[in-house]
Amino acid sequence: MTAPSITPPDSTTAAPEQTGPTTTAPDVAVSVRDVYKVFGRRPVEAIRRLEQGASRDDVKALGTAAVIDASFEVRRGEIFVVMGLSGSGKSTLIRMLNGLWKPTAGHVVVGGTDLAATDAKQLRALRRSSVSMVFQHFALLPHRTVLDNAAYPLEIQGVGKAERREKARTALELTGLGGWEDSLPSQLSGGMRQRVGLARALARALAADTDVLLMDEAFSALDPLIRREMQEQLLDLQQRLGKTIVFITHDLNEAMHLGDRIAVMRDGRIVQIGTAEQILSDPANDYVAQFVADVDRTRVLTASSVMVRPAVVVPVSGGPRLASRAMREAQVSAAYVIDRQRVLHGVVRDDDAVAALKAGKESIGDLVHDGVAPVSPDTPLAEIFAPAAESSLPVPVTDAEGRLVGVVPRVTLLEAMVPPDQPRTGEIDLGAPVGQDETVTDAAVGSDLTSEGGAA
Repeated sequence: MTAPSITPPDSTTAAPEQTGPTTTAPDVAVSVRDVYKVFGRRPVEAIRRLEQGASRDDVKALGTAAVIDASFEVRRGEIFVVMGLSGSGKSTLIRMLNGLWKPTAGHVVVGGTDLAATDAKQLRALRRSSVSMVFQHFALLPHRTVLDNAAYPLEIQGVGKAERREKARTALELTGLGGWEDSLPSQLSGGMRQRVGLARALARALAADTDVLLMDEAFSALDPLIRREMQEQLLDLQQRLGKTIVFITHDLNEAMHLGDRIAVMRDGRIVQIGTAEQILSDPANDYVAQFVADVDRTRVLTASSVMVRPAVVVPVSGGPRLASRAMREAQVSAAYVIDRQRVLHGVVRDDDAVAALKAGKESIGDLVHDGVAPVSPDTPLAEIFAPAAESSLPVPVTDAEGRLVGVVPRVTLLEAMVPPDQPRTGEIDLGAPVGQDETVTDAAVGSDLTSEGGAA
C-alpha cells in the first residue's frame, strides 16, 4: 500500500529530559506522553532532528527511530487498539508499556508509575501488580498439562500450589477450556493453544487483580474462523472482567471489530486516534483513507452515526387535525407518534388521519400502527438494510428507554456506503439528529422539524 508521506510537525524543542512520575487522571490506566524510542549511537541528536522536522529516513545515520513523539491515554476498562503495518513501531510501543524497553525520551505511566524512571525492582513489582501480557508466540511447555501451563507464571512468582491452580482453573473456564485441564498442548488445536496463552495472562490478572492486559499480535497466527472466535472471546472477557486492554494488530478488520478506540501508526508516528466510525468516516490523511478504503463500512458504521431528524413527529395525545396538518406542511404521508417522554408508540398515516377527521374523531390513539421495528443506536448498518427494504418508512432509532432519537432513511444508508474521498452526486442536507431531551408539545409539532429524513 502506498501513500504520500506524512510531514512531521515542526519543532525546535530539545529532546525532553526524563523526570519523575507524572500524574494522570483517575480514569486513565495508561498514559503515553511525548515518547520517542531510538536505537543507535546518537539517539539524543536523532530526537532533536526529528523535532525539527526530519523524517525517520533522515536520521538513519544517527539511529533507528522506532517510535516518534507518541502521545495518548487509555481509559480504564477500554480496549485500545494500536494498528499499523510491519515496521510501523507498534510492537516497540507495547514493549515500552510493560517496561521491556525504556523510552529514549518521554513518559510511559502505568498504574501511576513512570516506567522511564523505575529501577528493576520497581518494574518487577509493577508487572506483578498491574500488568499482564499475551505474546504472539505463546510458547507452551509441552511436558506440562494445560492447567499447569496456565498456572506457570504464578509458580514463577511463588504463589502457592493450591491458589495458583485455582486461579488457572478459573482462567481456563473463562477462556472456554473447562474440561481440558489435564490435556497436553500436543492434544489441542492451534486456537485452543492460543486460549491457553490467554488463560495464562488471565490467571496472573486474577491472582494479582492486575488492571492492564497487553496483547501483542495475539491472534495473528490463527486461521480466520478461529481468529474470529478468539476475538469474540476477548470481547466477552473484557465485558465480564472490565480489564483495560491494549491490543496490537496489523489487521484493520480486527482493529475495527475490537477497539473502543484505535491508534493508527505509520513510520513510528501515530497519525490518527479515534473510534472505528471516526477513522472510517473522517480519515486524517490520504494514508489512513487508503488504509480503510476496503473496509466493509456496513459492519463498522452504526445507526447513531447516520441517523437524522424525522420530518414529523406528533404527540399521542394530539388529534387527527393536528397530525394531518403536520404531515401536509412537511409533505410526507406518515408521522411518528411519541409521548411527552419521546417514547415511540408507532406511526400514523395521512389517509387515516383524514378519514378520522371526517368522522369527527378527536384522538389518534386508535390510528397508530406498529410501522417499522425500531433499532438501537449501536445497531450496525448491515442489520438495517433488511427492515429498510421492507418498508417505505425510514427505520426509527430508539434508546434503551424506547425514546425516539432519530431515523435512518434508505437514501442515508446508500450515502453512508460511499467512502469520504469519493465524489457524491445529489448531496442531501441530512439535518441534525433528534435530541433525546427535547420536550414534545402540540405546538412544536410541524414546526422546525422538517428535513430530508422523515417518514414519507
